[in-house]
Parts: sequence; C-alpha cells; structure tokens
Amino acid sequence: MFHVDVVEQVRLSYATLEDACVAHADAAMRLSRLTSWFRMLTMAAIAVAAGTALLAIGGPRAWGVATAAAATIAFASCAGYVGFNQQPRIQGHHACSARLWLVCEKYRELLAEMDAGLLDLTGLRERRNALLQEAAAVFEQAAPADRHTLEIARRALGARSGAPMVPPPGPPEPARSAA
Repeated sequence: MFHVDVVEQVRLSYATLEDACVAHADAAMRLSRLTSWFRMLTMAAIAVAAGTALLAIGGPRAWGVATAAAATIAFASCAGYVGFNQQPRIQGHHACSARLWLVCEKYRELLAEMDAGLLDLTGLRERRNALLQEAAAVFEQAAPADRHTLEIARRALGARSGAPMVPPPGPPEPARSAA
C-alpha cells in the first residue's frame, strides 16, 4: 500500500473541497444562464404573440392563425419554464458553493498555521477532523441531487488519479460446470 501523512491528507482534502466549491459555483452559473435564455425565449414568444394579435385585428385570416400559433408557442414556453423550474437547483448549488468556500477558508487558515509550524500533531488532527465533519455536513445538507452534482462528484473522485471512475469489482462469479 502507500502511506499518506496528516499534512498531505489536509492538502488533498483542501484541494478536493476547493474543486467542489468551484464546480458548484460553475453549475449554479450554468443553470442560471440557461434559465435566463429560457426567460428571454419566453418573453420573445409572448411579444410575437402580442404583435400578431394586434395585426390580426381587422386583418386577414392568416394573421389570426399566426396569432394562435404564436400564443401556443408562448404558452408552451411558459409551461416549460414553470415545469422545469431550475431555481431550487440554482440556489442549492449556490448555497453549497458558499458553504464550501467558508470551509475552504478554514482549510487555508489551517494550512497557513501548518506551514508556520504553529500546530502540533494532535492539534492538527483535531482541526482536520472538525473540518472533515463540517465538509461532510455541507454535502449532506446542501448538495442538490442532479446531473451537475454527479459530474462534480465524478470529477472530484476521478480527477486526482487521472483515471476514469470505475465501479469497484463485484464478488467473483461462481464457477460453472461444463455439464
């Protein structure tokens, strides 16, 4: 096997948490950007429906058909926005990122004290354990269950080794007889 001392474990934990913090912030930003584009699409569809409705007043029948089509598209866009509400996920990723940032700041403080030689081994272990528990509490409470969180976890677990995440091998298959 290999041996990782407490100092290296603190550095690796900090790097992993920092990656998770940035990844959650990126996920919140990506979802927020997508929501903004969806809102603009909805507003454009409503504007087209309103414009064609104005043109349909006293105009040819084709404008009435265009108004109905534009209103249908606007309704579908609004229904999609309401149905695929991304706000809880955005807020979940943002909250997780903010809480992880606070834990990362505490890790930075611990790393600075380690580098300055202000901690003994017992104090270092106690602070490390407290920070690990705090990080675990963040992940238990704030991380939303969506594909972005899965990608963040995959990146955190697979990025350090450089290899893709592979599930652990299962129990060996029983030997089959050639009867």
